[in-house]
Amino acid sequence: MKKFALIGAAGYIAPRHMKAISETGNQLIAAYDPYDGVGIMDSHFPNADFFTEFERFDRYIDKLRRQGNQVDFVSICSPNYLHDAHIRFGLRSGCNVICEKPLVLNPWNISALQEIEEETGKRVYTILQLRLHPSIIALREKVLNGPKDKVYEIDLKYITSRGKWYHRSWKGDISKSGGIATNIGVHFFDMLLWVFGNIKENIVYQHESDTAAGLLRLDRANVNWFLSIDYNQIPEETRVQGKRTFRTLKMEKEEIEFSDGFTELHTNSYKEILNGNGFGLSECRKAIEIVSEIRKFKF
Repeated sequence: MKKFALIGAAGYIAPRHMKAISETGNQLIAAYDPYDGVGIMDSHFPNADFFTEFERFDRYIDKLRRQGNQVDFVSICSPNYLHDAHIRFGLRSGCNVICEKPLVLNPWNISALQEIEEETGKRVYTILQLRLHPSIIALREKVLNGPKDKVYEIDLKYITSRGKWYHRSWKGDISKSGGIATNIGVHFFDMLLWVFGNIKENIVYQHESDTAAGLLRLDRANVNWFLSIDYNQIPEETRVQGKRTFRTLKMEKEEIEFSDGFTELHTNSYKEILNGNGFGLSECRKAIEIVSEIRKFKF
């Protein structure tokens, strides 16, 4: 059984990490978040220590290490702009790290973290759950087994509506979230690279606070992509069903269905990491390079 610590326990994605730690038979020892609304912890780890001050959390993790009761993994669910600092904390505390996407905001952060990995002998893993989705795995196999010179025409559209709170939170600050392409799109870009190969050209048509669009030319695909948090962009037939999210991926006008099956992917990601098969720093670099480039386009 591995011992975990969690940073960002009150965040939206934290319950999936708690569930994954529990379902893989491991133990959450301590958690930290400046906000104390973390009652969700009772569902999985009611006996875990909890801190609202990072300094006390740091001291506790260090005390466990000095007592020979070392935490094995630090899981990070904090705001995007804090990931780099929290990963460094985990590595320097003698722990392996599992960090939510985007791992970092800029590719040069990855290079620095690779140096710290070498210094500490510990590893950094990220959650790239779409690589574990059965429909995406099947799509990749289809491309790999298809004509080697085929360049596919792909349309990706993802609209996940957000309320007014979004722009008043850290997510609406591009310096903290990385902007919409980073915040809600980075795992889609990773998936596209994983399926269709390396990037040749990155063209951005639109880049605003709530909507972004562009064209990615990859080895095996031309991808028209569209991302938005604007509810009005959702097709009317979806809105009348009471839904606030719309996701579609088409290859040569054929719909690739991957709307379902997301709930178990964090647990599957943890299983792979614990088995030594997780996605590390090098695997996420290309997607981080794409979103970093998109961020430079201002209209």
